[in-house]
Amino acid sequence: MNILILGSGGREHALAWAVMQNPKCDRLIVAPGNAGIAQIAECAALNAEDGGAVVSFAEENAIDFVIIGPEAPLANGVADRLREAGILVFGPSEAAAKLEASKSFTKEICDAAQAPTAGYGHFTDADAAKAHVRVNGAPIVVKADGLAAGKGVIVAMDEATALEAIDDMFGGAFGGAGAEVVIEEFMEGEEASLFVLCDGEDILSIGTAQDHKRVGEGDTGLNTGGMGAYSPAPVLSAEVEARAMEDIIKPTMKVMAERGMPYQGVLYAGLMIKDGAPRLVEYNVRFGDPECQVLMMRLGAQALDLMQAAAEGRLAEAHVNWAEDHAITVVMAAAGYPGAYEKGSEIKGLSALPEDSKNMVFHAGTRAEGEKILAAGGRVLNVTARGDSLQEARERAYAMVDQIDWPEGFVRRDIGWRAL
Repeated sequence: MNILILGSGGREHALAWAVMQNPKCDRLIVAPGNAGIAQIAECAALNAEDGGAVVSFAEENAIDFVIIGPEAPLANGVADRLREAGILVFGPSEAAAKLEASKSFTKEICDAAQAPTAGYGHFTDADAAKAHVRVNGAPIVVKADGLAAGKGVIVAMDEATALEAIDDMFGGAFGGAGAEVVIEEFMEGEEASLFVLCDGEDILSIGTAQDHKRVGEGDTGLNTGGMGAYSPAPVLSAEVEARAMEDIIKPTMKVMAERGMPYQGVLYAGLMIKDGAPRLVEYNVRFGDPECQVLMMRLGAQALDLMQAAAEGRLAEAHVNWAEDHAITVVMAAAGYPGAYEKGSEIKGLSALPEDSKNMVFHAGTRAEGEKILAAGGRVLNVTARGDSLQEARERAYAMVDQIDWPEGFVRRDIGWRAL
């Protein structure tokens, strides 16, 4: 098969790494890719959000299967354009992608599905939103309704923070994403992620993970796109997972199909778990980043077979072969992230690191300049390892971190602490 992966981050490097291990893969192109991806696959300059351009590129390169990494192309209907052109694609339609692109849409679907989630209000003006906060008090969660690259969520522990967040969102801090706002009750518990493949009819769980959103150790400081993750997530036990599938995922998929927007692709359910009972925090319509990195580390070559089965409507016959293993990824970020940070610093020592089924450095925000690898983003590297235990995987990952010579970068030293 000739395969095209859309995207340029650590998630896409991990997807490319897993796909390349499968003998079905004859040629792999990643668009636009990054410096790390370029070491294992072809990279192409292509606007991943332009459906017409993606279709033309796929036809010119005899692409058999397209895997869409990020949410923006999905929200822009790129999967629809590919399906219309008769090209096999992994990723939901524009209509189904509203599960991530609109918080209020997701809440409406949860109401119809009677899926347990936080109580909420949906607002199109600041005064009404502020009145809701004053009535309900804090802690409370303020969310930009649209896509805000994982940054449009403010967990306000006091009213003043919530009111400020409302002003920021309606004031344009998150662009069009904040033109409408969803305000939710604060849910207590432990958060974890469940990843489920869907083919429009059938569903298949492909693993659990837990990520660390805060920039500081002990889960303190500002929210980020994710500073590390591990899989499996102990809090998502087999019992809790079964309950989430029965009470949340299945009813959601049923309502989506009934409304004429059957879901096909991967569904990422962010769950809050308290006393063994899961409630939905949010849906994402693609693999999480950095959760994808630990899932791909554990799934390996079978990831391609599973994604293909979802795309072809064959999930009923698919199953996952799990090893009794653990994986962890540690994000190396540019100093200053998630605030202002410098780009262009050189990262040394990468070529000396092992690259095998237990050790990989996935590139998230890098570019090549001759032989040099330079930092080109906030989250720059995902140092990822597998082991028989989480402790073993963690030691392996941090041993690799310590061999990377990049003074302008930093890591959290406590990834996996909740499980350990």
